[in-house]
Amino acid sequence: MFVSQEYVSASLVPYINWLYFFHAWGLKSRLADVAKLHPCPACRAQWLNSFSEADRNEAAEAARLYDEARRWLNEHGESLKACAKFALLPARSCEDDVWVLLGDGKTEKRLPFLRQQCPDSSDGFCHCLSDFVSPQGGGKDYAAEPEKFVGLFATSVLDSAEASEADPYQRMLRQTLSDRLAEAAAECLHREVRCRWWGYAMQENLSTDALFTEAYRGLRPAVGYPSLPDLSFNFLLDEILDIGSIGIRLTEHGMMQPHAAVSGLMLSHREARHFSVGRIGEDQFSDYARRRGLPENVLRKYLTRHLKD
Repeated sequence: MFVSQEYVSASLVPYINWLYFFHAWGLKSRLADVAKLHPCPACRAQWLNSFSEADRNEAAEAARLYDEARRWLNEHGESLKACAKFALLPARSCEDDVWVLLGDGKTEKRLPFLRQQCPDSSDGFCHCLSDFVSPQGGGKDYAAEPEKFVGLFATSVLDSAEASEADPYQRMLRQTLSDRLAEAAAECLHREVRCRWWGYAMQENLSTDALFTEAYRGLRPAVGYPSLPDLSFNFLLDEILDIGSIGIRLTEHGMMQPHAAVSGLMLSHREARHFSVGRIGEDQFSDYARRRGLPENVLRKYLTRHLKD
């Protein structure tokens, strides 16, 4: 299954996690609560008065920034086009690899992963993303056998007016909102996938706060996350998804352009969890390079900061 989707920015506003918007502006995370307030002046005043005098100015600044962001989205949001591509493919795991069956139904593609270097403190196990995919392939029913499938996705926000923005403040506001909308598109897409296309969570009814805390079944690790640190993985995604069709270009180092873009995996396993691979030893690096099919000197540039000294 391959799906392409476009979203108008207004439909994605409920999926914006304002905590990360404020983080990008260097403001405290708890100030994101301003986005949850009733819009009346009394509620805003009560919220501001809940802060100490020393913190009230920063809270007022956060409130002004939030109002400006919402106003900008209302007035200029149509200049931002959010696009998404998704593939739901039959899959099987084999040790630290996942093999996906491509659209022709005959060709398998290897997706190699890295295993956690030190046992997790919570369960004493070294995790790998392949652990969350069934070793038995041949899945036929998305909803009945969800762990025999893997989702691959990418989202982007294309800005038709970015080059014309001269004011530095407005430029940063536009960029940080574009970044949040790309993440919001991934959140919205993931919900649609779980409840409709993959269908293993058709009865799900979660609030946006629950979505942000990942209370749903499964996992959506993005490329660059601690469990998926190899940016060259984007080239594998591009081979399967053709992310250029939604305006994403890859640099030689696997970075996505525009900046407002997200890519990664969707997994359905009930026990799927985030973890950090950690610093990679030379033994695992050599093994990963073999499985990745790249010379070590080429792969090293993608993983330099993740390798042990």
